[in-house]
Amino acid sequence: MQSRAVQSMLDFDYCCRRSEPSVSAMVYPFSGDHKQKFYWGHKEILIPLYKNLEDGIRKHPEADIMISFASLRSAYDSTMDVLKFPQIRTIAIIAEGIPEAKTRELIKTADEKGVTIIGPATVGGVKPGCFKIGNTGGMLDNILSSKLYRPGSVAYVSRSGGMSNELNNIIARTTDGIYEGVAIGGDRYPGSTFIQHMLRYQDDPEVKMLVLLGEVGGTEEYDICAAIQSGRINKPLVAWCIGTCATMFASEVQFGHAGACANGERETSAAKNAALKAIGAHVPDNFDVLGEKIREVFDRLVESGVVVPQAEVPPPTVPMDYSWARELGIIRKPASFMTSICDERGHELLYAGMPITEIFEQDMGIGGVLSLLWFQRRLPPYAAKFIEQCLMVTADHGPAVSGAHNCIVTARAGKDLVSSLCSGLLTIGDRFGGALDAAAKQFSDAYDKGLIPMEFVNEMRKQGKLIMGIGHRVKSINNPDMRVKILRDYAHSTFPATPLLDYATKVEKITTSKKPNLILNVDGFIGVAMVDMLRNCGCFSLEEANEYVEIGALNGLFVLGRSMGFIGHYLDQCRLKQGLYRHPWDDISYIMPENMTGYNPM
Repeated sequence: MQSRAVQSMLDFDYCCRRSEPSVSAMVYPFSGDHKQKFYWGHKEILIPLYKNLEDGIRKHPEADIMISFASLRSAYDSTMDVLKFPQIRTIAIIAEGIPEAKTRELIKTADEKGVTIIGPATVGGVKPGCFKIGNTGGMLDNILSSKLYRPGSVAYVSRSGGMSNELNNIIARTTDGIYEGVAIGGDRYPGSTFIQHMLRYQDDPEVKMLVLLGEVGGTEEYDICAAIQSGRINKPLVAWCIGTCATMFASEVQFGHAGACANGERETSAAKNAALKAIGAHVPDNFDVLGEKIREVFDRLVESGVVVPQAEVPPPTVPMDYSWARELGIIRKPASFMTSICDERGHELLYAGMPITEIFEQDMGIGGVLSLLWFQRRLPPYAAKFIEQCLMVTADHGPAVSGAHNCIVTARAGKDLVSSLCSGLLTIGDRFGGALDAAAKQFSDAYDKGLIPMEFVNEMRKQGKLIMGIGHRVKSINNPDMRVKILRDYAHSTFPATPLLDYATKVEKITTSKKPNLILNVDGFIGVAMVDMLRNCGCFSLEEANEYVEIGALNGLFVLGRSMGFIGHYLDQCRLKQGLYRHPWDDISYIMPENMTGYNPM
């Protein structure tokens, strides 16, 4: 997709004050039918994009020019496809390097169908105030300085695309501007010739003066000489063939273009310049004074009244690209992202406004860093240490749990660390490890509503809901989870208050009286203890504390902690060089239907 070239054409259209874009549609075979967004001045518009050429042509009968940005490998085939549609009258082929035999086939087919080809190996052409092909004319500042936004009286034809941009500049400085300009391309066999375009200019009454920029190689300039000699072309012509330095070399020299090589004296620039001068064309002594020669001829046309200078039209207000305007420091725009936790732009990294050096100097540890990045403030030391303890106790719980099992199976399948880690993390949810937020919400809601523990238990039973954070497959009131004991002892000894933890403990007494394994598990404990910490540490309002629970901060603790264990399992499997895992069939119950009912072909 040549989106930048299309945008360049649309910007040119806007500069020319067109009422609508010159680009009707685009065709790109590697994408489905859709619409592509572009700028039209300050507005955004949609240009149709089709996967199939036939669809684009059928849906846009007004389009009669095709610009082919196809590569040299596909330009021949795609152009031959375009030539099947009589609607298309002009084709510009940007690619260079198309095999000469295929180029000649293209030209022959196009001539038979009456289709004009510009190129191959061309930058295109421009008709100021109307239309331009691709990237012709350069960037917007060059288009404005060359006055391509309105027509002048001079038409030119060139082989070189780069030199055509130079001609735009020269003609704009020395005349009233360009009426039309075409670069026919640098290949040895261009699709259209100098004489074809010159005859068009000759027959156009708006064109008052002609400019030809030929080059070494080929003999097309002699067709111009013959037309002038016969009187077919009688408008003033300024001509120059570049490449005169070729005579300084002892042997033939191949210049940049495929066709820029003289295969005989007649094809040299010097010979062609001499021939053009002999039949009356205005030929300068060298390229450096080409502009002066153009000015001289144009001034005569003005003096004789052939050209009547018009009042200069002020250039339109052209929207400036953001990147350009940003470099100039003349715009501002809302940021796409906002962040309030980290800033890496200054002398040193900042976490929530705190320099990284200060974090290390004060030995804040992982808990302190997490408090800055997650909660945007520095929590008390006991709170930071509790966070670290939560990460420690949730780091791993053996290979049998679903997350570790997934991670191990993925690692043994030969996948990388990130894939294996993600495989394990994706199992985290209400059934495995993701109960911290849910437990915190359930217990907080019940406590804040003033429900006594028994009312809470009965309410959850009546609704048919499980109490999140209650229950364990292995641990029980008689076989306590030491992780919970460690955290409980720390919370009771360091937290200013533990009202929600005390409430959850009373709920645990009720549930374990019914079944000994319905204990407050590590997920439930961390959930309620974190709520107590957030609400009572003096750093958060009640609304802020509740918001962190709502947005998933507590589950983040389990995810972060368990990631350490999953990475450990991945490294362990790689170190042990374990092969692909296949579950044993004798550990699977195969239950097939005994009697099949339904359609019986017999």
